[in-house]
Amino acid sequence: MSSNSREAILAAAKQTAQAHGYGGLNFRELADEVGIKAASIYHHFPSKADLAAAVAKRYWQDSAAALDALLAASPDPLGCLRQYPDTFRKALENGNRMCLCSFMAAEHDDLPEAVRNEVQAFADVNVAWLSKVLSAAGVVGAPDCEQRARAIFAAIAGAQLVARSRSDISVYDALIESYRAAGLLPA
Repeated sequence: MSSNSREAILAAAKQTAQAHGYGGLNFRELADEVGIKAASIYHHFPSKADLAAAVAKRYWQDSAAALDALLAASPDPLGCLRQYPDTFRKALENGNRMCLCSFMAAEHDDLPEAVRNEVQAFADVNVAWLSKVLSAAGVVGAPDCEQRARAIFAAIAGAQLVARSRSDISVYDALIESYRAAGLLPA
């Protein structure tokens, strides 16, 4: 099986997991979407847990790269903090999907350990990036950066969940603006 098939499987699994979570991953449905036999998926991913862990790992790695690119492209850490909510908004713009790792985090008790670890890595990457940027922007002192970063991450993930539940991206935008007005995010 080619690496193109593997990438197609990962892409289809990402879309599915963003809409239906870990529980929605089904080899037969993914195979139909990709245009291969279900048994072919097992060539790269021996189990659903292996597939989900690979998808979640790719997701947090891509997210980390995008956040690093955002920071590298802008000398203004405050500007980066203002743009951070847009990284979550993109999933809502794509068929009212959610952040893959936020969705899977809600399924925590049902996830295999390898998947839980990759999902947690996503949160860790986001909190570390936010802590670094908050510090560089001088928004809060060093001892409070991680706590503030966790609050921002949780608030944005929560805003995404509420907006998705209403199929209304304007709810997300309004919540983000309320976070700015309250001082959680820079205006």
